[in-house]
Amino acid sequence: MRDVTSTWTEPANTPLALLLLGQNTDPASERGVDCPGDLPAPSDPGLVARATAAKEKLGSRVFVLGHHYQRDEVIQFADVTGDSFKLAQQAAARPDAEFIVFCGVHFMAESADILTTPDQQVILPDLAAGCSMADMAVLGQVETAWEHFEDLGITDQIVPVTYMNSSADIKGFVGRNSGVVCTSSNAKRALDWSFEQGSKVFFLPDQHLGRNTAVLEMGIDLDDCVLYDPHKPKGGLTDEQLRNARMILWRGHCSVHGRFTIESVREVRERVPGVNVLVHPECRHEVVRAADYVGSTEYIIKALDAAPAGSSWAVGTELNLVRRLALAHPDKQIMFLDRAVCYCSTMNRIDLPHLVWTLEELVAGRVPNVISVDEKTAREARVALDQMLALP
Repeated sequence: MRDVTSTWTEPANTPLALLLLGQNTDPASERGVDCPGDLPAPSDPGLVARATAAKEKLGSRVFVLGHHYQRDEVIQFADVTGDSFKLAQQAAARPDAEFIVFCGVHFMAESADILTTPDQQVILPDLAAGCSMADMAVLGQVETAWEHFEDLGITDQIVPVTYMNSSADIKGFVGRNSGVVCTSSNAKRALDWSFEQGSKVFFLPDQHLGRNTAVLEMGIDLDDCVLYDPHKPKGGLTDEQLRNARMILWRGHCSVHGRFTIESVREVRERVPGVNVLVHPECRHEVVRAADYVGSTEYIIKALDAAPAGSSWAVGTELNLVRRLALAHPDKQIMFLDRAVCYCSTMNRIDLPHLVWTLEELVAGRVPNVISVDEKTAREARVALDQMLALP
């Protein structure tokens, strides 16, 4: 990794720093599965050489995917970097690769398993690399909500839509009920299609992406969006609210993007005159409204690539990516929107020791941490994923 440029200022550490760096556990958002076997010490000076040697021995048998939010120490070994769906597509485009090592989180590896051949094995270097947002939509809770909608007689009007950041179980539920998967890039297209099929959308699991897309991109009234809380009886909503709503939003959110506040936007504008505020649509509604530019991870990367030299940018997304972009563009002032550290704690659980352990296990003929989606769930989830691919 290169030295930090003079334009980059590292956000301040907080008491949560170790947790956010993936060096502790978060019972509220992680699966709590420890890595089997003995991991190399993070201080081992030979880790890069060991990863390089193991990857070379495996050759074309292994294909390593690295999500944009991954640590640089891991990204350097990725054959392809990208967002979750792009990486799943890349895995599917490599049918000759025996092993797909997915340096991301659990739902991403599930999607890769759904899209790859039965002969390929998808591996997650640390099974504790879950996603708090995906874990906020549990199949049993979603099915209970759907049964409630059936009792009200409105399911024939509802099209379920799930964000890519959801479990295979939830994608399967959506496929069974004639819905569609979306990404942050094509959420509007998915909603346009859905409203051609029915008069209501049940949006899972990220309330913010659903609300921001519906209100800011489609012109749906904020009052036509209701929030279904699975921890409250009947979702905390009246029958009349559910019958009248156009968007039924699941109470879920991203633990990283949800940290950004309107105060963060105001503070950076006061501190840096002329700054451009660029945020991900998983941010809160008021933050997105206050930003200058809003878009997916790929949009953020392209926007900063195209930005003029000398321009200033405050970026509201995961810190590993913002730092990497700042280092890649020393001619621009790129800063993190929040003043405090904000990593994706579960994504950061996949570090260089886990990657080395995974690759060396494969060299030794042992296949660790295989992610496998059962055939029925995979088939139903594939229906919803294929519908997304067929969107106009």
